[in-house]
Amino acid sequence: MTDPQEPTDNKDMTRRRLIVAAGAAAAAVGIGGTVAATASADESHGTPGRGSSGSTSSSGSASGSHSGSGPGSGSGSEECYRLTSEAIEGPYYIDADKIRRNITEDREGIPMTLRLQVIDADTCTPLRKAAVDIWHCDALGIYSGYESASQGGGTPPTGPPPSGAPTGAPPSGGPGGGGGGGGHVEPTDDKRYLRGTWLTDQHGYVEFRTVFPGWYQGRAVHVHTKVHVGGKLTEAGYEGGHTCHTGQFYFDEKAVLASAAVAPYATNTTQRTTLTEDSLYDGSGATGGLLHLSYRKGHIARGVRAELTMGVDRSQTHDGTDAGGGPPTASPSAP
Repeated sequence: MTDPQEPTDNKDMTRRRLIVAAGAAAAAVGIGGTVAATASADESHGTPGRGSSGSTSSSGSASGSHSGSGPGSGSGSEECYRLTSEAIEGPYYIDADKIRRNITEDREGIPMTLRLQVIDADTCTPLRKAAVDIWHCDALGIYSGYESASQGGGTPPTGPPPSGAPTGAPPSGGPGGGGGGGGHVEPTDDKRYLRGTWLTDQHGYVEFRTVFPGWYQGRAVHVHTKVHVGGKLTEAGYEGGHTCHTGQFYFDEKAVLASAAVAPYATNTTQRTTLTEDSLYDGSGATGGLLHLSYRKGHIARGVRAELTMGVDRSQTHDGTDAGGGPPTASPSAP
């Protein structure tokens, strides 16, 4: 059992700049020796580049976003993080009762390592012993616990894999046309694959082993997340405290199209919603949850490494009911 994390009240730490060493650490870690997170960052977020490697394909935004203010701003060696965008919880959340880092179980798909860092956006210091919760659908768009509700898209293929130009407007409702929008739906089965919770380390990092998510009608490819503080681990899971962040992570089109060319994703013939059409992604890059992805060019099936730094306000409660919507022209009700 882990003791609850105590709040940081040292006001002298406010706006302190955090020296970020995530790039060097990430470059040393790979998936089966085939993935190296060494791609340059998205300069629109002011994040120092990580270098580049000819054997690595990189997409998305780098972890975190530069505040552009305070001592050392613009030096390229110190950073502070904006608050990461809040999002709806969606209908398919199940309480944090699976304390584990490998959430794959028996699901087929492209191996993915998801490495996250949680930063207190007020003090700019890593948030240790925060419980990070993630859940997402499988390669065919099905959520565990809701297999009958999430129809997915695993029908026999009748044509080429989805292209980058889907037709029609994203519909409202849950996966496969079912679901209950943003409101919670009670589980319909006892499956729990692709769900898990783990505590951040002393540097605010947590890492999960999973598979690259698939897609279903109405939403771009995404992963749900919550960050809990002030609670503790028990035999029943993580209990107590409060949820200081509810969000979603996103994947850029280049990586999604690459995944659509390999099994089992290639059998998913469901109409796909692109990132720009998505009803919840706010278009703000890393701040909005856009992951930095690294994988071997032309060989995405060997594995993907996904990274992001989240800036949260640990004193606030964001349970997914106070989130703003995405693009104004899109429906806000899909999970």
